[in-house]
Amino acid sequence: MLKRPLKIFLGLLLLAACARADDQAVMDISILPDDRVLVMAPHPDDEVLGTGGVLQRAVAMKVPIKVVFFTYGDSNQWSFLLYRRHPVIMPGAVEKMGLVRRDEAMAASSILGVTPENLVFLGYPDFGTMNIWYAHWNDRPPLRGMMTRAAKVPYEGAFRPGALYKGEEIVNDLRAILKEFKPTKIFISHPSDHNGDHLSLYLFTRVALWDEDMEDKVQVYPYLVHYLGWPKPFGFHPDKMITPPESLKNIVHWEQYVLTPQEVEVKKKALQAHRSQYDSTPKYLLSFVRGNELFGSSSTIHLHPNENSPVFVGKRKFVPSAELPEELNTQEKTAFIGVKWKFLRWEGQDLVISIELSRPLAQNVEAFIYIFGYNKTTPFKAMPKISVRLGFLSYNVYDQARRIDQSSVKVKRTSNEVTINVPLKLLGHPDRVLTSAHTYLGNVPLDSSSWVAVELY
Repeated sequence: MLKRPLKIFLGLLLLAACARADDQAVMDISILPDDRVLVMAPHPDDEVLGTGGVLQRAVAMKVPIKVVFFTYGDSNQWSFLLYRRHPVIMPGAVEKMGLVRRDEAMAASSILGVTPENLVFLGYPDFGTMNIWYAHWNDRPPLRGMMTRAAKVPYEGAFRPGALYKGEEIVNDLRAILKEFKPTKIFISHPSDHNGDHLSLYLFTRVALWDEDMEDKVQVYPYLVHYLGWPKPFGFHPDKMITPPESLKNIVHWEQYVLTPQEVEVKKKALQAHRSQYDSTPKYLLSFVRGNELFGSSSTIHLHPNENSPVFVGKRKFVPSAELPEELNTQEKTAFIGVKWKFLRWEGQDLVISIELSRPLAQNVEAFIYIFGYNKTTPFKAMPKISVRLGFLSYNVYDQARRIDQSSVKVKRTSNEVTINVPLKLLGHPDRVLTSAHTYLGNVPLDSSSWVAVELY
């Protein structure tokens, strides 16, 4: 009779072979002897969920490693309630729980073989970094943390204690790390992730890579953690492989790292070291302890003037109502409106953006389209951060949180489609653009399209 580790290993080999046979786009990732591996984790535990196997292989190969934690994870109230058995609501207590999660990250990293001197904790606000991305740059005041009430990094052991909660501060920290460590491979949260801290870490890092002129000098591997109804099935299935979400399968280039049975077991132990998280949602977290780790990257979209053909060939599918997340209540599920890209075009002096909605906007649901320009000659903090907020019948235009003239953009609408002409001048005459579209019920996010990078030639 075969022993369990051998059975799992043979099963994983068969599954990996089937995955490659069924979908040629899923290629295997290798760590090379001359690599320098940088893992970017939005919160403590994401480093294990996304790259627990990759880190073990990098340690075994003795290549340089750096793990950067964007936040201390200090605002995860549900897990803290279970961990402490009573609510953590006072700012000082919340910061102490951030230190608990830092200690858990250090324990988990030790299990994976990563030493403390290779860990970096930035200390930006958990559940707040996407708001910094949207509206806290340049002359805008810093964000104040939702639960810590801090407006700057409060942790003495952080990378830069006292750094203001502003976009340029985050970019400066990331640039310093990139410049000093000089990674060859970066493993980072995914631009289609539904968690704001995961999204913003990818976006801030993308800007830092552009600022350092490193985009073509490093391989970037985004890992997905939060996505509607994914991964399937939930729970601990070490003999199964993670496969891409169906709605992203054909529009994202997927790669994988295949784990050995021993790496699977060590990854599970490292995940359990994140006790505050593991005790609250073990079934969900264990869904990522499988025979592979999955990474999906979208290519930069290259636009040329006055091209007539749409650039989005493969389209994301709308999320079926049966797959809406359990976190949404009945009202939110009833109000749910999906959003996806239709096309992007460069027409004369305008960038034309078109989205498709799963059904017409209702009176209580809004759609936001974000368009942030990047120009090599202008600091990103000084570039416009444009968003168009669409309601049932009207729309407004903003630069960060400041409302600007509605006539600065042109909006055309049908029942299920919205097309916006945005002057390149309004975007600061960019040579690159980062853009996305979202739907909201009040402050509750419903659906979002992936953030995409556009280069204007």
